[in-house]
Amino acid sequence: MRTYEMMFILKPDLAEEEIGDIKERLKKVIENFGGEFIEEAEGWGKKRLAYEIKDYLEGIYSVWSLKGKPETVQELDRVIKLSDKFLRHVIIRQDEG
Repeated sequence: MRTYEMMFILKPDLAEEEIGDIKERLKKVIENFGGEFIEEAEGWGKKRLAYEIKDYLEGIYSVWSLKGKPETVQELDRVIKLSDKFLRHVIIRQDEG
């Protein structure tokens, strides 16, 4: 399995319960597709965006580390794109060295 870093920005008007549900769903996707959630980086949360995205000036940032296969990343990408609760996301494979 390869190591990945995923950063996503959620809409700022989501309730804490919704944010928790979204994160649990993403963790289940990682697990169901042969991956392993490693950790969520501290110190992020609600921040001002550099530019307006979909009429929002703020977003809730999360940065995760995970291990997975290419299929794991493809499914995460698909699930995030289908949801209207995300403003942006990116998944980057970490170098092995």
